[in-house]
Amino acid sequence: MAGLGDTPLHKDQIGLLEGLATTRAIRRYTRDPIPDHALRDMLWAATRAPSGSNRQPFRFVVLTDTDKALKAKQLIADAAQKIWAAKRANDQYDKGSGADEHSPKARMGRAMQSYVDQLAAVPCLILPCLVRYRAPTPMEGASIYPAVQNLLLAARALGYGGVITGFHGPVDADLKSLLNIPEEVFIACTVTLGRPAGGHGPVRRRPVQELVYGDTWASSPKWAIDPPGTRYTKAGPPHNNGIT
Repeated sequence: MAGLGDTPLHKDQIGLLEGLATTRAIRRYTRDPIPDHALRDMLWAATRAPSGSNRQPFRFVVLTDTDKALKAKQLIADAAQKIWAAKRANDQYDKGSGADEHSPKARMGRAMQSYVDQLAAVPCLILPCLVRYRAPTPMEGASIYPAVQNLLLAARALGYGGVITGFHGPVDADLKSLLNIPEEVFIACTVTLGRPAGGHGPVRRRPVQELVYGDTWASSPKWAIDPPGTRYTKAGPPHNNGIT
């Protein structure tokens, strides 16, 4: 019988460009566990990402259903609930447009509340880590976050989904103690993964001509146009002389 390492990568369900245009932040999951072979394929894709000097300083702590993993997920869930409660109050998610249950703000509020309430039960939570080999620099994220995006795109290709958060921040020290992560290692984010309870689909962003400039700031080149049928978001701060 072939071992797990002998089996080929599973064929993705979508093309690369379609995946780039349709990978949503997925915060609601079924309770189905992610098979080992799917996790292998996602993490293999993550480790193909570029990094400075090809040092490959990324490491991934994968938390599924062991006792230690469940404790770690609960630590992060408790922190997430406190962080979201404060943000919900400070950003007045239950007032103004948030009081209209059909508004984008209200929908986001419901999605986030459900997410943090269920975070401890997500099928898989991954801690992407950066093994620092020098003092922190503004560019060090370039050696870890491309790997995280590869992970999310691979999840999309295989019928799964996920989202990046920073909810681990308040319990960073506790997580390192529980999981034996060296103090000098930087836990860059958390990524929750699972089978979407909803689905992926075309993402909504601002028009490309608002975001792409030619050789002059805030001056969009003529070729910077969206494909026919592109749908847009109204989210984000208002424009201010080309600065958003």
